[in-house]
Amino acid sequence: MEQIKNPRQQRWWQLGVGLLVGVCFGFLLQKGGATDYSVIIGQLLFSDMTVVKIMLAAMVTGMVGFHALHAVGAATLKPKQGSAGATVIGGVLFGVGFGLLGYCPGTVAGAAGHGALDAVAGMAGIVIGAGLFAAAYPLLDRAVLHKGEFGDLTLPRLLHVNPWVVIVPVALGVLALFAWFSSAGL
Repeated sequence: MEQIKNPRQQRWWQLGVGLLVGVCFGFLLQKGGATDYSVIIGQLLFSDMTVVKIMLAAMVTGMVGFHALHAVGAATLKPKQGSAGATVIGGVLFGVGFGLLGYCPGTVAGAAGHGALDAVAGMAGIVIGAGLFAAAYPLLDRAVLHKGEFGDLTLPRLLHVNPWVVIVPVALGVLALFAWFSSAGL
């Protein structure tokens, strides 16, 4: 009997799962209201916290879920190497694009899938921007991206504590923030 390969080693499987997860993510963003331009602008003006609520809920769910899987041996922590240079460049590019367009990469894809013409133009901008970044990458890689390298550091590693010592207060803080948003009508 032929042995079945690990699905993570089969490119078609990875692409199919990635596409399915992406479509589900876009659908959930759209259903949550995060692909609505007025909601995103409200977020930037601090008058509508819908996007923050969605992202914080996703962050806490992912953090708790991953570390629960990790605790039982079903997931492996593989943080990527990081640097201040790459973080600053990425943050500036993200911020400028978000500020000019009013969408982040996930919400622009969801809005384009929903039929928003401004988002379709934004998708074209993402492709052009990615091409320009790829063209400039060799120069950026030598000049900026490795400045201030901090390796694969995580907050629990930095503090030398069990991950749950970070996860529990962060989750409780997010819940408190949600309660404050609710009481403030945000």
